[in-house]
Formats: sequence, C-alpha cells, structure tokens
Amino acid sequence: MSISQTEFVVAPAPVVSVAVRGSLARFPVRRVYCVGRNYAEHTREMGHDPDRELPFFFQKNPDNLVLDNGDFPYPSMTSNVHHEVEMVVALGMGGSDISVDKALDHVYGYALGLDMTRRDLQNEAKKTGRPWEIGKAFEHSAPMTDIVTVDKVGHLAKGAIWLKVNGEVKQQGDLDQLIWNVPEIIAHLSTIFELKAGDLIMTGTPAGVGAVKRGDVMDGFCEGIGSILVKVV
Repeated sequence: MSISQTEFVVAPAPVVSVAVRGSLARFPVRRVYCVGRNYAEHTREMGHDPDRELPFFFQKNPDNLVLDNGDFPYPSMTSNVHHEVEMVVALGMGGSDISVDKALDHVYGYALGLDMTRRDLQNEAKKTGRPWEIGKAFEHSAPMTDIVTVDKVGHLAKGAIWLKVNGEVKQQGDLDQLIWNVPEIIAHLSTIFELKAGDLIMTGTPAGVGAVKRGDVMDGFCEGIGSILVKVV
C-alpha cells in the first residue's frame, strides 16, 4: 500500500519548513542539531576549559522553530531563560563519515537563530546527569531567520555575529572564533549520525549569554545573513 493510500489513526504532523531568501520554494526541516560550547569565551563563562576537545551535540525538535520574526512566549517551569545567538547551517545533502574537505559540499545555505535555554532546568539536569531536553527542546525555543543560499553568500567562515537586548549589546563575536569550524562540525557529526538533506545545525554561541524577561526585544545579526528580531511575550 502506498503512503498516499494509507489512513492514519491520527492526523500526521505538518512538515516544518523554513523560507529560502529569494525563492518561493521552502526548506523542509528533518532534524535540528546543536553544538555545545563552541566559542572559547562562552565555554569559559559556563565554567569549562576551552581546550579543543571533541565537539558534543544535543537536539531540538523541528517544531521548536519560530519563524518570520515571530514572538518568543516566555516558557513555563522556569525563571531563568537565556538567549544564545548562533549561525545555523542548512544541509542540502547528507551522508555518513563525511570528510572535512568534502563537508562544505553538503551545505545548502546559512541562517541566524537563537538557542533559547531554560538555564535553571539545564543546570539542574547537568547536576543530576540527566538529558538536556527539558532545558533546550521546549516549545518556541529556536527562533530562526530565512535561509540564505550558498550561491548567494558563499561559505561563511568569518564575520561579525552579535545580539542586543533592548538595544544593549549582550553577545558579540566573530565566526572565525568557532572552536570547531563548519566543515569540522559536519564531518564529526556525520560519524555519530547519518545526516540527511533537511538537517539544520546550530553552530554555537559567543560569550555574553544572559536572562531575558517578558517585554524584552532581542535583536541579532550575523554578517552575510542579516538580522533577527524577536520579542519576549
């Protein structure tokens, strides 16, 4: 029986997709991978040694994305929600055991995102050795811009990235400060998971993460991609 002839016991979830700048076609999202502690100063502010240890990853869910400069609803069960501005890599091809020198061939484009974090719940999970999903993969936890394709912007290895809250600069860095660069991230991640077209990778955040409250406006920027504007409601 073909999928089109199958009857589901409940309605299947809609495909989550992201706009592509300059195109009517959209990018369907399969998985959202996130790199932890990938800027040295952020690693230090989180109380860790920034030596170049192997990168580690966690995931958010595709339906955690907030698109088109949508609002970020302040989540439940927390009193300490942090902003983390990050460049996002969108994969147009997948594979396993991808080599570093071939990794950029798999990149479709780039976007700017926010890895919103229930820091109090994440810290509690760390202390007890439990998974981070409660602090990372909650509803509306991944605001994101549209995708800028490689053929328009090239591959982004350097350039300013920053975040302001209510007009005040909170995070500031450069893409060339990534401990693990984009080809290295893709290569290592592909040894852990089989990557596929439609995967997104949030590449890590500069130092300066901090709490937001209802009414705050987060204004992020990445050179080559542009801006994101998100209100906490």
